[in-house]
Amino acid sequence: MTISKYEVFHSVVELGSLTKAAERLNLTQSGVSHAIASLETELGFSLLTRDRAGVTLTTNGELILKYVRETLQCNDRLKQKVAEIKGLEIGTVRIGTFTSVSSQWLPSIIKEFKEQHPRIEIKLAEGDYDDINRWILSGAVDFGFVSLPVTQSFEFIPLKKDKMFCILPCGHPLQHQDEISFDQIKGEEFIMTKWGNTDDVRRILLENNLTPKIKYEVVEEQAIIAMVRNGLGISILPEMLLLHNTHHVHIVNLEKTAYRTIGVALNSMKKASPAARKFLVCIRSWLDRQGLLDF
Repeated sequence: MTISKYEVFHSVVELGSLTKAAERLNLTQSGVSHAIASLETELGFSLLTRDRAGVTLTTNGELILKYVRETLQCNDRLKQKVAEIKGLEIGTVRIGTFTSVSSQWLPSIIKEFKEQHPRIEIKLAEGDYDDINRWILSGAVDFGFVSLPVTQSFEFIPLKKDKMFCILPCGHPLQHQDEISFDQIKGEEFIMTKWGNTDDVRRILLENNLTPKIKYEVVEEQAIIAMVRNGLGISILPEMLLLHNTHHVHIVNLEKTAYRTIGVALNSMKKASPAARKFLVCIRSWLDRQGLLDF
């Protein structure tokens, strides 16, 4: 049983297609099919179900996927350590992220990192908080940007306290107040963020015993701002998202100051690859120079 067969299996699962996996690995489709069939023969059970829609994991395939990922990650860490001993830098860093970090932080951080470590590849997976927590837990990413709270088993590196604000359309009767009460929010049609069960806005509303009149639930932050701008409701968003996005919306403090704490979560810093640890150092260094690091 070889690592290469695990790499083929993992690529097929990740991409959902034998054809796409063949393109990524520079193999023929028949070569990919043969590798999967050979692995299934060695293991004694099927791993994938193939149909017109693509490929899906069998129950047994789901059971071993985590261990295949762990094996590939250990192999990658071994190769990186050998390269490090030889004075070389190679590897791949897989990062889970959400939209505001992807747009506000990562372009500059990745640019700086690639200048320092050009042979280390960066792969991003973008989703909501639930997606990122799941990817970290399963080993699909080396680490992920998240907001507190996180799964207890994770190691968490806090980075930034991001203040939360209420946003109103211009001309709204409450726009001239210094702060808005939760009782006042309760009386307004509300545009709810849809960022997962650990959503920052839902947490704040729950902590203040507020059940808003939810008119819309929206994933995309820019869409929420646009909807508020057009008078479709009010919302609560973090300061990081509101930078350069306040045209025709009014920002008001909440009666109780609230924050989301952005940081990085991972299963184990001790087991993190050399490349992942280098990227974590780059994150803190860049944020510190920008005056954004709070911890």
